[in-house]
Amino acid sequence: MAGNTKALRGRIKSVTSTLQLTKAMELVASSKIRRANDAMLKGRQYSAALDKTIGLLTSNRECEKSPYMQKRDTLRTRIIVIAGDRGLAGGYNANVFRLAAQYPDAQFIPIGKRACERFNKPINSSEHFSFDDAVKLADTLCADFAACEFDRLGILSTKYNSVMSQEAFIKWVLPFEKADRKDTAGIIFEPDFLTVLNNLAREYVAGIITVCVRESFASEVSARRMAMDSAGKNAKQMISDLQLQYNRARQGAITQEITEIVAGSGS
Repeated sequence: MAGNTKALRGRIKSVTSTLQLTKAMELVASSKIRRANDAMLKGRQYSAALDKTIGLLTSNRECEKSPYMQKRDTLRTRIIVIAGDRGLAGGYNANVFRLAAQYPDAQFIPIGKRACERFNKPINSSEHFSFDDAVKLADTLCADFAACEFDRLGILSTKYNSVMSQEAFIKWVLPFEKADRKDTAGIIFEPDFLTVLNNLAREYVAGIITVCVRESFASEVSARRMAMDSAGKNAKQMISDLQLQYNRARQGAITQEITEIVAGSGS
């Protein structure tokens, strides 16, 4: 009986340590949420402005000559996969990798430590991924696409719906889709639509990469906060159950000792 109470004390101590860890991680995630959400919202505004400009350009027939609007019969695919730097974020990373598995023939470009480990690439951080990093990556991707090194480019990231809901999705970036004819009266692109589109392509790709990284990071910290909150509640319930078992075992041990003492004195 004494051994049983000792084992229960050990388990209670272990679960209590886990509870302290999950609480600390929840607090860290909570402290990052506001900053991450602010960056995400600004990124969405920037993305909307980029999409509007690209839509105006690609609706012009002259831009159909751009190398960035050429669709090819083959589908050699490159996909930028954005995952987290750490685990313990519920299904955040698993959902990204599950969607990536649907494109077994693609060439993957990972962003985030978990993605780099998954695809055996040099480690980089999604939390500290900067616009300058995005520009360097976009330079290479746009040059390779124009040189027909691959046929389409996608970004696999996580869409932030709410603190409790995040969804892995893929956004196809290259080639540009032809937009519906738009009224460009009063809008002047110098020197012409085609030149502006060709020069804007790199900035657009870099901007979309940055926006997707920011939204994915906001999704990651929200998912981690919810996961740690759930783990903390489970740990508290487990401690309560173990404490009840410990009290029963301790009471049983005391009762047994009293019984033995009474039996011994009677003999």
